[in-house]
This record gives sequence, C-alpha cells and structure tokens, in this order.
Amino acid sequence: MGRRQELPGSLDDGFDVALARRHGVTRSRLRGSDLTAPFHGMRVLTSKIEEREHIDDPYLRQRRDRVARARLYAPRLHPGHFYSHHSAASIWEAPLPLEFTEEGQIAEGTRLRLHVSASGYVPFPRASGIVGHRTLASLTSICERDGLRVTSPAATWVSLGALSVPDLVALGDFFCRRWREGIGRKNIGQAPLATIDDLQAALDAGRRLGAARLREALPLIREDSWSPRESLVRFILVGAGLPEPELNVDVFDSAGRFLGCADMVYRKERVIVEYHGIVHGPQWAQDVERIAAFRAAGWTVIEATSPLITRPEELVRRVRQAL
Repeated sequence: MGRRQELPGSLDDGFDVALARRHGVTRSRLRGSDLTAPFHGMRVLTSKIEEREHIDDPYLRQRRDRVARARLYAPRLHPGHFYSHHSAASIWEAPLPLEFTEEGQIAEGTRLRLHVSASGYVPFPRASGIVGHRTLASLTSICERDGLRVTSPAATWVSLGALSVPDLVALGDFFCRRWREGIGRKNIGQAPLATIDDLQAALDAGRRLGAARLREALPLIREDSWSPRESLVRFILVGAGLPEPELNVDVFDSAGRFLGCADMVYRKERVIVEYHGIVHGPQWAQDVERIAAFRAAGWTVIEATSPLITRPEELVRRVRQAL
C-alpha cells in the first residue's frame, strides 16, 4: 500500500474539493478513508467528526450538530446566501423542539438538514442536505454571528411560524430576555438579542408562513423567562385561565435572608412553581436545598417535572389548588 498523500496545510479541517484540486490533491486522495463528504463538493477529516464531544442533553446535542454542519458548509456558502430558520436559531443558541428522523429517532449529524436562504435574484440554494428558501430583502435582515452569515433574531423568529405556539413563545422569550439585576445573576445589563417591538416589526413587514400562530404567540412573550421549559409551564398555566405568575423572583425570608431565585411566583398567595429538568449531582442537591428553604419560610412549592408537563391538566389542578 502506497503512502497516503499529505493534505496541504493551507486547507482547513473541512474544505472545498475544487480548492483542494487546485492545491494538487488527487481525486484518489479525496476518496481516502480518512475523509468524509458531509456535502457534495466538500470533504472533512473523519477524525474531527468522530471526536465530537458526547452530550447527554438531546436538545443541546442537536443545536451543536446544526452549528457544526453550518461551519462545515460555510466555505461553500454563496455570497448571496445565509443561514435561516432552524439553522439560524441554533447559531443564536435559541431553543427548538427536537427534530426526528422518518424512523422516529432523534436526528443527529448528517440527518439534520441545513436551512439556507437566498435574498432577491441570487441563485437558489441547491445541494444535498440543504433546505433552500428564497425571501425578499424587505422581509428579512442579515447579520453575522460567530463568523457565520445568519438572519437576525427577529427575522429568525418570524421565519419559524411552522412551530407550535408554545415553541414560538419559548423562542421569543429567549430572544427578548432582559438580563436584570439580582443576587448571583450573570451578564447583568447585557442587551437582549431582540425586543418584542422588533418581533412585531418583523411580523408586520409582510406575509409569513404561520402568521396566525406568530400573532397568537407574540403577546404571550415575556422578558424574564430563563428557559424554554419555564416558558411552557407558564403557557400551560395561563392558557388554563390561571393568573400569570411573576418570573424569576429573588425570594427572601422575614429576616431579609436570601433564599433563592424562584422560577414562577404568586406573591400574594405565597405559591412558587419550580420547573425541574433532568439534572444530577450538585445542581440537583442545590435545587432540593433551595426548595426546602422556600417551604421552611412558609411558601407552597409546586414542582413541575418533565413527566408532569405531559399531564398539563394535573399540573393546572395542583397549582389551582395551591392558589
């Protein structure tokens, strides 16, 4: 077996086949077992794909995979093209529902298609693994995020009208979150990625897929929600006719001692609703201690777990009874 041709140092881990050919890389070398073709006309070192960090959280895993594929495709991205829809949301680190394959499995890696849009009369995006879109310049705005050309947060939100109303609320909550002062809070004073007025302006700019869902979701978006699961719990409670809770409130005891930040608070009734994800180790222990402190100070705490959210009528019953 002959010695494998070394790749030129000027090529990145992911590179364009035409560029590699211009650097003298042979066709047979481009078919080497150490290279993978994530898209037509592209190669990437297989070792870089295999070295992918293991992530237990499937939502985070899909988001990281979408961004990784966007970076791989970036060298072939037409100057008039940009990432949009689900790909743009992931580049902004925004929450999305899980995407599944036709076989019902959680989509990963190459099973996640990239969404690429063209504005105006530039060529339509066409490539295997790419979902192409065309839009008008008046209906979108483009910026750069971590070196990638992407739709703005507001333009990304209105492009995803095919999502459910609860998912659109969670997405809007993420984009519009304000980083307010509070004990132990991070990024105090950081500007939100978008404002509710920005989302409204993007929605009013023209016709949108899922416009009715976008219009329904917009007035339900809040600036103080910290996670998509919190957004979903709030959506369930308010949709059932319960009062809207305050969000992420610093709670103190009668002596002024800080007890913790509560997800959702009904101050007058002294009721707290806490969402619990699938957490382990120190975080779980901290949550247990924090909730114990709330209860010791006279608060009623309703713990909303992932299984409970699948039974929204029971969640509503418990909170209604506490109130």
